[in-house]
Amino acid sequence: MKPSLILFSLLTLGLLIWGFHQAMFDAPTEATMGEIQRIFYYHAPSGFTAFACFFVNLVASLAYLKTRNMRLDALALASAQVGVMFCTIVLITGPLWARPVWGIWWTWDARLTSTLVLWLIYVSYLLLRRFSHAGTVPVLAAVLAVFGSVDSAFVYMSIRWFRTQHPQPVLGGSEDSGLAPPMLHAFFINLIAFTALGALLVWMRYLLERKQQRLEELHTLAAVGGAR
Repeated sequence: MKPSLILFSLLTLGLLIWGFHQAMFDAPTEATMGEIQRIFYYHAPSGFTAFACFFVNLVASLAYLKTRNMRLDALALASAQVGVMFCTIVLITGPLWARPVWGIWWTWDARLTSTLVLWLIYVSYLLLRRFSHAGTVPVLAAVLAVFGSVDSAFVYMSIRWFRTQHPQPVLGGSEDSGLAPPMLHAFFINLIAFTALGALLVWMRYLLERKQQRLEELHTLAAVGGAR
């Protein structure tokens, strides 16, 4: 394993431990929701990291369509895989938070429904990459990533465009929005930690995918040589 990867892994682990302590012990208990509000310190950073991964997937996919560079295809696949993982965390932590606060696990409002659709789009992306072996798969997947990016934008703007069960943005929302300084500090530490974790996982998956691509190239060359 590369020394830089080891160092970044240790840094990420330290940030995650620090973020956990901030969220569980240093941040004050929210007056209205109580202890369940602490899920926010994992729910929101997971959402941000998922969006960041899907954005990387979009950029890498568009660049692949232009250049057909397999490194970009590997980055697109790696970022989609990690993005789906964090989006899954969002869809799990959201209902866990909603049940005590709203009294329901789920409601089909614009934010929740569009997030589920986003998850389904990228799961479809991964299924396409996993089970289809046609030579055009990277191109088809890149086109699907463009559709996913449209829904990503809709998810982000949905609580601004529509009246939803989901609360308005905590940061950058109305005049009454915002967090107390200790809560804001805990949130940003976890945001950095989860972003670092997402970057680490994308990096590791990218390296594995590049190895897989090289093996496939060797197998193809061997098959061509054997045919001759």
